[in-house]
Amino acid sequence: MGVSQQQLLPGVSRTFALTIPQLPEPLRTSVTNAYLLCRIADTIEDEPTLSARQKQSFHDRFNVIVAGEGEPPSRFAADLYPMLSETMSADERELIRQLPGVIAITHSLPAKERAALERCVRIMCEGMPWFQRNRRQGGLDDIFEFERYCYYVAGVVGEMLTDLFCQYSVDIAHQRERLRALSVSFGAGLQMTNILKDVWEDRRRGACWLPRDVFQQFGFELCDLSEAHYDPAFGAGIQELVARAHGHLRNALAYVQLLPPGEVGIRRFCLWALAMAALTLQRLNANPAYRSGSEVKISRRAVRATMLSFGLAAGRDTMLRRLFDWAARGLPLRSVDCTVVERRQVRV
Repeated sequence: MGVSQQQLLPGVSRTFALTIPQLPEPLRTSVTNAYLLCRIADTIEDEPTLSARQKQSFHDRFNVIVAGEGEPPSRFAADLYPMLSETMSADERELIRQLPGVIAITHSLPAKERAALERCVRIMCEGMPWFQRNRRQGGLDDIFEFERYCYYVAGVVGEMLTDLFCQYSVDIAHQRERLRALSVSFGAGLQMTNILKDVWEDRRRGACWLPRDVFQQFGFELCDLSEAHYDPAFGAGIQELVARAHGHLRNALAYVQLLPPGEVGIRRFCLWALAMAALTLQRLNANPAYRSGSEVKISRRAVRATMLSFGLAAGRDTMLRRLFDWAARGLPLRSVDCTVVERRQVRV
């Protein structure tokens, strides 16, 4: 391809551009490719000028292409690229332009790794259009629909990573069942944090991914959400969801501790993202009246300190627990069972 995966990655995710290089080869190649495939699916979902029917069509076509069937990837890219609006960054548009090269790498992976990527993309491309068709500014119906949304856009990525890690290491594969039981939380905790951080940006795009029932228990209706007026009942709902996201991150920490201590690179890849999410939740919890994601975004200095401290402690479980307790200090906590999400997946 004209541009390498490593060149494309920083433009579409600064966080994963930091964490993925910690992985050993060949995991670095497969995880980078997996992330770029997910970003392509996200770009289709996020393009505001595409109708729900068009998004469904592009998701269906992309799913078939990843599976190595149907039309040439170059034709798909040629159809999608001109339809991307200026709301998409130059890096996102470049990713679509370079899509044939990304797919070529997908198809060069070992069969079992490729199968893990194909499953992840298939589930995302089936679930995301359903939520796009049914999205509304009044939010999702309830906490279970909220969890299912997080599964389709991120929890399934945790399952895929687990499959890739198990393919890479026999020692990790010995923990497959226990890892799979926690894997959804790895993605869901990060996604919930992003949803909470981006509430106002999503609302300006005409979407709300928050669960109505959580806010109704505090006497607030999401359809009444307004940037002009802060309602403490809304803040109470945000803090309740912060507690739930914290619960997922705790599950994800347990996931990391099941990985062999010697696999420091894989542990760092997981830990840096979890720790930065915990610090973001701290800011959300302390400032529920925020009006933009930038108000609760952690500083570059905090990012560097997190990478240093968790990087040094990656192979030491006792120190990791203490560090995570510090990163999550003061946060409310709700225990969550991620297997409930799997049992209640939307039939799309």
